[in-house]
Amino acid sequence: MIQALIDATVRGELTEAQAGQLYAYGPEVVTMVLLAVSKRLAEQPGPSPGQSPSTPSGQIPVYTKPNTSKRRKRPGAKPGHPGQRRPQPLRIDRQQEHRLKRCPQCNGPLQRCTRCRSRIIEDIPEQVQPVVTEHLIHRDYCPRCKQHVEPVVPDALPNAMLGHHVISLTSWLHYGLGITIDQIVDILSYHLQTKLTPGGLVNAWRRFAEILVEWYDQISEQARQSTSLHADETGWRVNGQTYWLWCFANAQVCYYMIDRSRGQPALRKFFTESFDGVLITDFWAAYLSVEAADRQYCFPHLLRELEKVDQRNDSPEWRAFAKKLRRLLRDGLRLRRRKDFTPQKYQQRINLLNQRIGLMTQEEYRDADARRLTNRLRRYAEYLFTFLDYPDVPADNNFAERQIRPAVILRKNSQSNRSDRGAATQAVLMSVYRTLRLRNLNPTETITNAMKIYLTTGQLPPMPTGTIANG
Repeated sequence: MIQALIDATVRGELTEAQAGQLYAYGPEVVTMVLLAVSKRLAEQPGPSPGQSPSTPSGQIPVYTKPNTSKRRKRPGAKPGHPGQRRPQPLRIDRQQEHRLKRCPQCNGPLQRCTRCRSRIIEDIPEQVQPVVTEHLIHRDYCPRCKQHVEPVVPDALPNAMLGHHVISLTSWLHYGLGITIDQIVDILSYHLQTKLTPGGLVNAWRRFAEILVEWYDQISEQARQSTSLHADETGWRVNGQTYWLWCFANAQVCYYMIDRSRGQPALRKFFTESFDGVLITDFWAAYLSVEAADRQYCFPHLLRELEKVDQRNDSPEWRAFAKKLRRLLRDGLRLRRRKDFTPQKYQQRINLLNQRIGLMTQEEYRDADARRLTNRLRRYAEYLFTFLDYPDVPADNNFAERQIRPAVILRKNSQSNRSDRGAATQAVLMSVYRTLRLRNLNPTETITNAMKIYLTTGQLPPMPTGTIANG
């Protein structure tokens, strides 16, 4: 009985009646219970002084975080997995022959043999010189139009001294890979012998984004017309104010949107009408405002929630609830992993899983954590096993988290944006470069060619489809 009172006190669920029972035992028992509770709370992981439980992990000092447990599995590929190595270069530019004149051990003469081995080394030249081209643009007079005309130079934007390749390369390094502006200036200055200024780069990137916004709109439309779409969001800063970076992605597109809202207003800007595919998200309530044909909520988020509660709640009722829910979720995952799985073949098993989750939502619990997660199940149970109905829909939202991770790295390096105009440039170029990456296209070559066509014809070509990249 006393142990149950200790557990209830630690969880913050001690009722008035239980407090009266504790008081009736006398001061010695009350003292023992308080000491036990204090020890239990001290053993539980919690925020450091000056930090709230909701403090983001990135804002917590490294030295205050607990040591991680030992690695659960060995790194690298699984046993039996075929090895991977760099492919042989398709082109040999030059050949260099090496032969000893004398023995390196005794300095004696050598008898020549016919044995020889080949070793291929691929490297970048020590001095990479930029190509500077002077364009002589002739202006001639047209008697019919009564005006002077001249040809268009397609290698750079009007009045620009830097060519498309430099701008596309640097913008890809920044918005595609997360390298800071100062680092890009150093790389091009010391290794590529090209002198740049941060202000000049930012201005050139903005001009690129103003042209590539047409591709940005195409990515948005293709995302809304897709059969399945992952969505996620993370914090962002614009001129010191809190914004949110939204990510909508699948195997062919990745669309970023920076907005002041983390709720319905931002989602309504993107989903201008109902979504006819499967929307794959976490349990953030704002996604319920989207009219979607179907949904899939992330399994790992639910499993991580169970592990998190396990660390602070050891009540028998919670253990029974968590064990039952884990078994149910893992049964669904095992069913999907079967080699012969098809929704039609295993429809009866799928119906049984949906019945089991429905029965769990009807149960009542006294444990606060079990009640909280049961309420969540009542709200989302209909969409937990959607991945069993669609072969191309996963049970997790990991794809969106992977697509948003490069933006998080860039946020740590560059501290987000200083203006709304910079945020707009950020969203456009990140979306373009990430989508090109998903389509397995060379970013600098693709954009350079598109810019030349734009300057020659006055129209930006449609964004190429490419192929789906691995992973």
